[in-house]
Amino acid sequence: MNKASIDIGSNSLLLTILDDNGTTLVDEARVVQLGKGLGDRGQFLPDRMKAAEVVFEEYVALAKAHDVAPYTIQAIATSAARRAMNARTWFSRVYKKFGIRVRIISGEEEARLTWAGASGGLPLPNDDTLVIDLGGGSTELVLGQGKNIHLRTSLEVGSVRLTEAFLKDDPYSAHDLAVMKNYLDTVIAEIQLDPKPKVVIGVAGTVTTLAATKLGLTQFNRDAIHGAVLTRGDLSRFEEQFLNTTSDDRLSLVPTSPKRADFLLAGVAILDRILCAAQSTELISSNGGIRYGVLRS
Repeated sequence: MNKASIDIGSNSLLLTILDDNGTTLVDEARVVQLGKGLGDRGQFLPDRMKAAEVVFEEYVALAKAHDVAPYTIQAIATSAARRAMNARTWFSRVYKKFGIRVRIISGEEEARLTWAGASGGLPLPNDDTLVIDLGGGSTELVLGQGKNIHLRTSLEVGSVRLTEAFLKDDPYSAHDLAVMKNYLDTVIAEIQLDPKPKVVIGVAGTVTTLAATKLGLTQFNRDAIHGAVLTRGDLSRFEEQFLNTTSDDRLSLVPTSPKRADFLLAGVAILDRILCAAQSTELISSNGGIRYGVLRS
């Protein structure tokens, strides 16, 4: 029997459908920016909820086309839903309208599911591995080896959240970027990445969009992106590109996901500062993540 999961993040909604053998039948992503203007204790905006409901309708149709009933879809909501005061009321409406029951998970469970879903299909050594799940509202870090997890934590920093807090000029201000990096170093310094990872895996839209851009893709190619490598040198070049362009110019730099363009500089900074703390020079891009973790757990 086919099974489906929806990851409801701060920036995007993702649907994955797997068959009995674990083969991916559907893997879709739509940027709706649910976390836009949310802050720490705000509310989902009406236009963002409406945009998300359009996607829910589309995803229900896709699920039904693959013999998956809406009520069996495992829908998971993360950082934005944990902060939005109207999240539970809205999710009750989503259930009545679409038959999708949404579960809001903790940052710790988010990290656990990320670990379960990130490494699928990647030829990895049996060594200490760090998984980074960089979302719009938070970033989950999981450090472990095999099935043994040493560290599992959620950082309240994400690409949308930090962009709205620090990067308000267009083009971006180099001073604001420096202030944001200092803030990131302070946040990351509170965790101990011990032992230092031999392998780093990055999941979610920021990482896959950067990988697609490095590869020169104009359309999303799951097979090409899964396993692609991003170095700190690549991140430095992206930083220079995004810092010195306007919002309109940035759209053309990321043809596979232009709606993410304005949030990528913050994402690049988060990845770079974590790699620095991990004493690692590169990360491997993965198309896995929470939605795969839910289905494989």
